[in-house]
Amino acid sequence: MKVVVERESFLAAFQMAAAVAPNRSPRAILENVKLEVTDAGSILVATDTEVGIRAVVPGVEASTTGVVVLPVGEFGNLLRESSDEKLSITVNDQETVVEGQYSKFQLANADPDEFPEVLEFAAESYLEVSAGVLRELVRRTLFATDTESSRYALGGVMLELQGSTLIAVGTDGRRLAKMEGAVSEVGESGFAGTMAIVPSRSMSLIEKACSDPETTVQIAVNDNSVLFKSPTATIFSRLVEGRFPKWQDVFPKRKDAIQIDLATGPLYSALRQAAIVARDESRGVGFTFENGTVVLSGMTAEVGESRIEMPVAYEGDPLTISLDHRFVEDFLRVLSGDTTFSLEVENSEAAALFSTSDGFSYVVMPLARDQ
Repeated sequence: MKVVVERESFLAAFQMAAAVAPNRSPRAILENVKLEVTDAGSILVATDTEVGIRAVVPGVEASTTGVVVLPVGEFGNLLRESSDEKLSITVNDQETVVEGQYSKFQLANADPDEFPEVLEFAAESYLEVSAGVLRELVRRTLFATDTESSRYALGGVMLELQGSTLIAVGTDGRRLAKMEGAVSEVGESGFAGTMAIVPSRSMSLIEKACSDPETTVQIAVNDNSVLFKSPTATIFSRLVEGRFPKWQDVFPKRKDAIQIDLATGPLYSALRQAAIVARDESRGVGFTFENGTVVLSGMTAEVGESRIEMPVAYEGDPLTISLDHRFVEDFLRVLSGDTTFSLEVENSEAAALFSTSDGFSYVVMPLARDQ
């Protein structure tokens, strides 16, 4: 095999694939990325057996086609450190030779036949969604998942199809984020009425594959795995086993709640200021609504106190709720600064509901007032 690659575009695809390969594995072959060059194009393949990716590589000029296994560490460093615009890769029986204008590397070969297969997207029935919509579904739910506890079902984003709407939900048991977007079905996708919990790590990879919001992504689900295909990559993932919480029950149903419209940018700035004095043991920031203002206050005994005031459209009785500032920051961080959202609160002990007009909802449990 002999090819010439554009270094920067090859590096971008290689880094996406390399993110899947394990740093250490009992199967040493998995610590590599496989390059497949055919007449149809060039693909970089990586897997840890739970997640797999087939990343499209643009700008490859092939003199002869073939397959080669490239070590993640050495080859990745080579791509990053080189200053050449193009690199040639030549594979023979003994070694892989990589050459730039003033550089030459000779790397030992591994057997491509030992590399496990990663499924291609061959489904005839699937969901179609715009990459921009899918990326927002991931961005606005992934942050709320639990990647540290033993509650496996919370370590992923739950996908559920309701009619022509795809719903994504992430939760760690203390807060819950839900985002929805329009999709279409091609054939009988088999998605309706099912819950697919996609691991957080896989969802992060999928977000990266949705770089062009104008393109379309296909999603196919079976009993224990899911395939996503975008113009830049096909991603395979095992699904998380376990029972996902009844997320509909988390949303508060109340008649006496107060709704307050807030601007994302100013509140984010005020919250970051109020949180300057917060520590792990005093991470609660108080939100006090009264007489056309909201006062954000924080306090840590050994550090000090903060009090930040900003105007809001609220003229009711005084109302205070204490929330984990990190949880509120997570919500604000995935919105643009000029977005307006609604905050629904009832009292200091009931859940706070944040929502936007484009299908994003976020429930946060309050902290005890003495924290």
